[in-house]
Order: sequence, then C-alpha cells, then structure tokens
Amino acid sequence: MKRLALAALLALGTCASIPAQQASLLVFAPASQPPALSTTNAVKFTLVPELAAPATPFAALATPLPQPAFPKAPAPSQYSGSYDGYRWDLAIGYEFVHFDSAAFSANLSGLHTDLTYNVNNWVGLEGNVVSAFGGDVLGGEMSKYVLYTVGARINAGSSRRRLTPWGHALVGGAHLNPQLANASKNGFALQLGGGADWSYNPRVSFRAEADYVRTQLYSSSQNNVQVGIGAVIHF
Repeated sequence: MKRLALAALLALGTCASIPAQQASLLVFAPASQPPALSTTNAVKFTLVPELAAPATPFAALATPLPQPAFPKAPAPSQYSGSYDGYRWDLAIGYEFVHFDSAAFSANLSGLHTDLTYNVNNWVGLEGNVVSAFGGDVLGGEMSKYVLYTVGARINAGSSRRRLTPWGHALVGGAHLNPQLANASKNGFALQLGGGADWSYNPRVSFRAEADYVRTQLYSSSQNNVQVGIGAVIHF
C-alpha cells in the first residue's frame, strides 16, 4: 500500500514539472530568428555588366543603337572654273547673210544651228552651221551658201543669268554656188562675232547675234556679214 502511494506521488510531481520546463524553454529561446532568404531578396550581381540581361523585355529595344558615321559632304567649290548652269546649249534660228565678191553679190536667208559645250562659266567649245539660199545671179543661177565652223566661245557668266553676252572665234570652211570657171566652190572661212542670250526660263533663252565672215573663194578673199535671231535650249 505504501508503495502505491509513493508511485502516485512521483507521477503527480512529474506532471507538474513539465509545464515549468516548457515555460523555461520559452524564456531562454532566442528572441527572433533571421528570416529565410527568399528568391526575391537574393543578392543580384553580374560579373560583366555588358552581358547583363535587360530588366524588362523591352529595355533592349528602348536603348538607341549607335549610328554609323558618314563622311560629311564636301563644301561647294569656290573655284572660278566651276559651272553652275547646263552644260549644253543648242541654238536654232533664222540667219541673214550678205555675201560680197568680185564676181557677184548676194543676199541670202536661211537657218543657223549652233551646239556649244560649256566647259565652265566663261569658256565653251562651239560648232556652227549656216545654210542659206538667195536670189538668181550670173544669168539666173540660184545662189546657195553653206558655212561650217568650230572654235571657242567666251561667255560673260552662266546661262542662269537673265542676260548673258558672249563672243566667239571660229574657223572652218564655206561652200557657195554658183560655180565659176576655173574656181572652186569650197574654201577657208573665218568667223568672228558675238551676241547675247536673254533667259526666258532655266531651259530656254532667246538669242541675237552678228558675225563678220571672211571667206577664201574664187581665188580671192571676201568680207561678208551675217546676222541671226533664234532660240536656245539648255540641257
């Protein structure tokens, strides 16, 4: 009987000590534990900044790409030999020719055609053809006159100006009818003269010109005059 009473007392004592031990454990437990590291608070670092992924999918698109460097356009030349107009001038118009020789004299009318390549604002290379017909001479034979020359032209500026005076010196040949006995219808020709172009628009001008023409025909020399008007096309 005594043994049972002693066992009951030991059991009661043991049960009473358990809550006290739990309370002491709570007293001596650390005040707080550091929170576990989350993936959102993890330290982020990159070894090579240039290889880092963009923060957002559109960050790479928003970054401006480097532009290729192009050479700057050269400044316009101020050299006086430059040209600021069209390179070619084609002139067509009416021509009046007075031919005077020891054998006969004639007034002839026809067409002139002139083609000029402008090297610069001041100098051009020119080719000229004049074809004219006149009245009957030497017993009823119709007079015919052809002049073909090439040479240089001096311009007072480009064709873009409102009024452009010019002069030229050309050499070539002349062909004339009628035929005289023991004399050639073909001979040397020297053409000296000038004129002016009035600009109607950038592509078209009107021209007036006059020339002195010295020819070597019929075994002698002739001093002739021709004047003309017409239009010029610039291209």
